[in-house]
Amino acid sequence: MPKTGTTWFKSLLYSLLKRSDNRLSNTPLQTHSPHELILSLEIMIYAKDKTPDLTNITPPRLFSTHLPYASLPESVKNSKCKIIYVTRNPFDTFVSSWHYYSKLKNIDNNAAQPSNIDEYFDKFCEGKSLYGPFFDHVIGYWRDSLERLEKVLFLKYEDLKEDGALQLKRVAEFVGYPFSKEEEKQGMVEDIINLCSIESLKEMEVNKNGKCDPDFDNKSFFRKGVVGDWVNYLTPAMVERLSKIKDEKLIGSGLSFCTAIEHTEL
Repeated sequence: MPKTGTTWFKSLLYSLLKRSDNRLSNTPLQTHSPHELILSLEIMIYAKDKTPDLTNITPPRLFSTHLPYASLPESVKNSKCKIIYVTRNPFDTFVSSWHYYSKLKNIDNNAAQPSNIDEYFDKFCEGKSLYGPFFDHVIGYWRDSLERLEKVLFLKYEDLKEDGALQLKRVAEFVGYPFSKEEEKQGMVEDIINLCSIESLKEMEVNKNGKCDPDFDNKSFFRKGVVGDWVNYLTPAMVERLSKIKDEKLIGSGLSFCTAIEHTEL
């Protein structure tokens, strides 16, 4: 689902898997957007070629998608590929989405998304978004992660913010590239976390002035990168409405969301 930490996580995953190929001081992240290093299957690959030759990409092959779990082809679900799903609490996801879509350039002379926060909030609550209802999207991957631990890793943006080192080591183990004791001793985990921090990424020239598409400035992928910013935008009525929807959608799932870095549950 867009605006749940995809850009940030791409930089972390790329740095993790390519750490033996590139010194962090000379990382391709300095010259390429994370979205150029880990391509979107539906936007940057299959939209340009219906039968792409993916074997041309050097292993380990990294791809991204915003597709709901139900829309993934069986060739993906039943393959040996690993799936890492990153989600974020619905309140911050909404606010981040609203900011992002409000700034998108008008490509087809039609408003990409409503710029009015109330109108966009109504659509979000009604499940009208590019990749389907937020909660359906999340629950689809959540349930499969419980059933196939070796196939799907379910990560929360808030957990990455609170203890990035712990979560990065989880990811490393999951994809089969665990950190050695020597790497941990040398501070490799912390080095990757610091390199890929929101503050670090925002200061890279490629993300300040570059473009990964003629209509998309790289800087549009970065804003505050904090947990709990929704309190500055949502009214009590909005919070009550979205909380009610969340409770109804998640009942019996065992899934909960952190809405502040202090782990306030809503």
